[in-house]
Amino acid sequence: MRHVSWIIALVIGFSVGFFSRGAIDGGGRGARPSGQAQQRPARPVEDPSAVYRVPVDDTPLRGPADALVTIVESSDFECPFCKRVGPTLKQLEEAFPGKLRFSFRHNPLPFHARALPAAIAAEEARAQGGDAKFWAMHDKLFELAPALDDASIERAAQEIGIDAAKVKEAIASGKHKDRIQRDQRVVQSVGAPATPSFFINGRKLAGAQPFETFRALVAEELKKAEALVQGGTPASGVYAKIMESASSRPVYLPTPTGQAAPQDGAPKAPAAAPAAVYRKVPLRADDPARGPASAKLTVVLFSDFQCPFCARVEPTLKQLEEAYPGQLRVVWKHQPLGFHQQAMPAALAAEAAREQGKFWQLHDKLFENQRALDDASLARYAKEIGLDARKLEQALQSKKHEPRIQEDMRLGASVGASGTPTLFFNCRQLVGAQPFDRMKAVADEELKKADALLGGARPDAGFYDRACDANVAAAPAAPVPAAAQAPAPGPIQKIDVRTDDPVRGNPKAPVTIVLFSDFQCPFCARVGPTLDEVQRTYGDKVRVVWKHQPLPFHQQALPAAEAAEAAREQGRFWQMHDKLFASQRELSPDAYGRIAREIGLDAKKFQASVQSGKARARIQEDQQLASRVGAQGTPTMFVNGEKIVGAVPFAQIKAVIDRQLAAR
Repeated sequence: MRHVSWIIALVIGFSVGFFSRGAIDGGGRGARPSGQAQQRPARPVEDPSAVYRVPVDDTPLRGPADALVTIVESSDFECPFCKRVGPTLKQLEEAFPGKLRFSFRHNPLPFHARALPAAIAAEEARAQGGDAKFWAMHDKLFELAPALDDASIERAAQEIGIDAAKVKEAIASGKHKDRIQRDQRVVQSVGAPATPSFFINGRKLAGAQPFETFRALVAEELKKAEALVQGGTPASGVYAKIMESASSRPVYLPTPTGQAAPQDGAPKAPAAAPAAVYRKVPLRADDPARGPASAKLTVVLFSDFQCPFCARVEPTLKQLEEAYPGQLRVVWKHQPLGFHQQAMPAALAAEAAREQGKFWQLHDKLFENQRALDDASLARYAKEIGLDARKLEQALQSKKHEPRIQEDMRLGASVGASGTPTLFFNCRQLVGAQPFDRMKAVADEELKKADALLGGARPDAGFYDRACDANVAAAPAAPVPAAAQAPAPGPIQKIDVRTDDPVRGNPKAPVTIVLFSDFQCPFCARVGPTLDEVQRTYGDKVRVVWKHQPLPFHQQALPAAEAAEAAREQGRFWQMHDKLFASQRELSPDAYGRIAREIGLDAKKFQASVQSGKARARIQEDQQLASRVGAQGTPTMFVNGEKIVGAVPFAQIKAVIDRQLAAR
């Protein structure tokens, strides 16, 4: 029901805005003479070069006061796209060391029930401990999201070292609400009602854009700021100088004269199909599919059972299937996003259902109950559709289908489908939950091309491959997805490796990946399978070396690192490593003891090592090394000294490895 409620909120909000504007326009100008064409001006286009006045006074700040570029983040702690952009901002900070300062303004959206309580908690953290505690709570809340219930927020307060009782009281009383609403008025006045929105020295950038987009805009603004400094403006005064001539309301490009929207009631032109980008998307024979294998048009869908936009696209696809009976096939590919905690368990359950011949029945149940994807609910849905519950439970516990799901995820990254939903119509890409008329326009174009390719013949089971090959061959070269591009070579860092550091792979491998990681970090858990794939692909050519970087806001990260070190002393670091990540949401002293027994450690030696605290000096040595080489966030990897930040896709790591091997 919560899923339905936020959609209703969106519809109501749109309707109120639309009809209010119509009433004001009609009352202000009076009725038009009978017979006069009722034309509306064309929709205005915002000026992308506009600079907006977004003060940073009395906002949480992070970074040097004399930074030449200030980035104001307008965000919502329950917004999944706001969470998604976090690693990008950290990557940006590392790309421009000492050049960036960050400011935060709240914009909790009304259909996110826990966004306002989380914002109040962040402000209370600031009230108790200044900007440092604000940013600690900021990071913790995004780590927890979407689990932002009162208990989780209070636990977060304890973990960052503030008074949890005062946080609870602040949420109950609505303390700091005026301050939060002030932030909302500021960002909404300059045309940024959605989240996340950013202002880079006043330049607006909306949405969870890729790193390259951020980097280009920062580089552009950095040059302007450097010019101001050369002209005599102190570095600490650059932002204030820019704000002097900034606009406090949206700035639009001039509208060409004579342009107008169609008259009210006039027939609308059919929706135009978006520009065509084609990428070959191979299929397995046993991929979940709906529709004939010999269909003229195959729609491959990369999707996530917890993604609200994926839920929105489902009725549109069914409408499309009804519009083209017998001509359309829909094929499912998994792309569970990392910030959706239940997306992977749901995908595992769906694969278990596929194994029992009931993928689509469970698929429908999962989307109908998108807000309830916990293990108990998954078991209940399985029972309702007649699955063997024991087999489902075994599949979930063993994660036997995870390699297959990860294979889909790597394929998605390689073809530009890292976000969801992403669809391919005979290998023509369409991104997002597009409306029916937009999808129909694409389908019509691709069916027309399919008919021309068939030349009157009937399609067979191999037609999809032929249609894709023809489309890819005839289309202009598509840009290589960012996930498959190697980052530009950066400086090579010398990373000291001890002789007894945990190593996986050939000790004499020509490529060494040094991994700085944290057992409680969810992104570190995501990079593990990718590195496994690296080692399967390259064999003896690559080794992985572990370095500890337990982050201070992860309460169990240091104890887990100590447990791993105690296991290393007994020659079983990697067994403990794998178990810790598999149990990441249950880390505790009891869990460490249980895992030690499961992997056959001497329990007395293990407990004595952990209780002595002797591993802390070694762990701190790793952390000091991380600080020297710029590995503040996790995971951070160094491929023969070349830095890669974050849980990047396999293709991106592969590109760097290939570059290093070619250079030898």
